[in-house]
Amino acid sequence: MPKPSSSPRLAKSHYELLAALRHALRRFQVFSRDAARAASLTPQQHQALLAIKGFPGRDFVSVGELAERLQLRHHSAVGLVNRLVQRQLVRRTPSATDRRRQEVSLTAPGEKLLSRLSTAHLKELRQLRPELRRLLESMPAE
Repeated sequence: MPKPSSSPRLAKSHYELLAALRHALRRFQVFSRDAARAASLTPQQHQALLAIKGFPGRDFVSVGELAERLQLRHHSAVGLVNRLVQRQLVRRTPSATDRRRQEVSLTAPGEKLLSRLSTAHLKELRQLRPELRRLLESMPAE
């Protein structure tokens, strides 16, 4: 946790901006949670699918990389992957370069489900964009 500094006092407008931004982010999180549940996923399962598909430079992750992306312990990521494998939303294959590693990638049904959810999320972000832009542009100077 950051240590409070002896920086200049914050104005009321700073607190209002931070509170409004947190409110907008929370509304998006609630939207995301509800969308995942409507698709019969837990929010964490949705985040895992997105982390796999959105991993930079490739369409698979190791279990360790997934754990890091989701800020989970390795054994929790293994359980999450196991549940997604059971639902046939991801596949786990041995790495071609290191047989000790497992590569996790989306299946066709996982891709389809993630595409549907991502389309809805992008639409929601487009609706939030004017509010977020307004908040950020109204940020008081230091």
